[in-house]
Amino acid sequence: MPSYKDFKLPDLGEGLTEGEILKWLVQPGDTVALNQPIVEVETAKAAVEIPSPYAGVVSELHHAEGETVDVGSPIITFDTDPTGEAPAEAAPAQSRVAAAADMVPQIPAEPGLVGGPAPKANTEEKIEVLVGSGPKSGKLTRRPRKSAAAATPAPPVRVQPARVSAAAVGARAADLAAASPSGELHVLAKPPVRKLARDLGVDLTLVQPTGPNGTITRADVEEAVNGATSPVPVAAGTGTGTGTEERIPIKGVRKQMAGAMVSSAFTAPHVTIFTTVDVTPMMDLVDRLRSMPDFDGVRVSPLLVVAKALLLAVKRNPLVNSTWDEAAQEIVVKHYVNLGIAAATPRGLVVPNIKNAEALSLPDLGRALNDLTDTARAGRTTPADMQHGTITITNVGVFGVDNGTPIINPGESAILCFGAVRDMPWVHNGELAVRKVTQLSLSFDHRIVDGQLGSQVIADVAALLADPARFLAWS
Repeated sequence: MPSYKDFKLPDLGEGLTEGEILKWLVQPGDTVALNQPIVEVETAKAAVEIPSPYAGVVSELHHAEGETVDVGSPIITFDTDPTGEAPAEAAPAQSRVAAAADMVPQIPAEPGLVGGPAPKANTEEKIEVLVGSGPKSGKLTRRPRKSAAAATPAPPVRVQPARVSAAAVGARAADLAAASPSGELHVLAKPPVRKLARDLGVDLTLVQPTGPNGTITRADVEEAVNGATSPVPVAAGTGTGTGTEERIPIKGVRKQMAGAMVSSAFTAPHVTIFTTVDVTPMMDLVDRLRSMPDFDGVRVSPLLVVAKALLLAVKRNPLVNSTWDEAAQEIVVKHYVNLGIAAATPRGLVVPNIKNAEALSLPDLGRALNDLTDTARAGRTTPADMQHGTITITNVGVFGVDNGTPIINPGESAILCFGAVRDMPWVHNGELAVRKVTQLSLSFDHRIVDGQLGSQVIADVAALLADPARFLAWS
């Protein structure tokens, strides 16, 4: 007989609570193999492909592309025995009971907590616990089983809701305004829906209602956001301009980045110091490395040498590679370096890191940098690649920017900013010459790193870039 199994959205990182369905890779009726990618989901940390935990036929997609789904909610149903024949009295929903908890890590819960097992008086009686109301007494009755003639058919294919275009919502606003004697727009929506609209930046007067008596529902607001393919016209006001506005929902990687930066900026006391360096010898070294057989297939860039210089500076000044443990009132010094590289992607800023970078040779470090940046630009960075970083580099020079005051990645104590390399007049050997010059800045957590230590770190990096022979002397 057919065997229906639900697959619930798992926690794809540490403590993630939701994810957005970016793209379905399968459709109802498709035959799926075990571990075949079925959906692309964006969490607050990365966009990842989720493999199928079952082999079988896709029966139903529970959420459309663009919807945000809570961890633990069913997202897809499989028929793992599509060739079987179900008895007339067995409904598909009944055969899915055994799979209710499939593929979701189960956390032991205590009786009396929300989602926890309710205490039982006997085998026939189950007491449900209500928040703030104590146990609810009484027996639970089960609805009678339907007859064979009224057996439930196979789960229907869920059709994705229609999108609401900018033109449609604009026309709706005009209709409402024309129908109102005072020219004001009034909408019907419950307080939670109004709050959702404020959070997503949606003008309720421009949303097509589908609820009872013209009420705007949560789904209407979400569809107005997901369906907007062009800037939504500005609502009527006192201004005389003819411009337009575009609303971008704050979610996924961008939401995580914003929260992390705000938390870092208002938790760790930031200090930033700067220096300017003649890196002509470093650029000569980059040219030589590109011609070496050891670097075949490696894109050698100045960032590679800067990364190696920072790793050596950390070795000489290990306290800069630390974290502040507020709960334990301790400074935790890391004797390994998970080197983070800030990468700009279409979905926002991500900071994947190279684990144990201090143990890599220069060619291996170059390959790791290449893989890290290629994966980030493709939007395939996994949550694991962005966890447990210890110190970070941000390369603003690729954008033609000279310098900056970067914000420390949460959980770390310092971040190095590497600016553009430019031809500039410089005093070299007592004479004015045109040299390759760049600027470095180091932001650090002043609870851990004082001015002396911060100056030593950035001075060590600058010295290595100005005279690469120091790599041999300090290794």
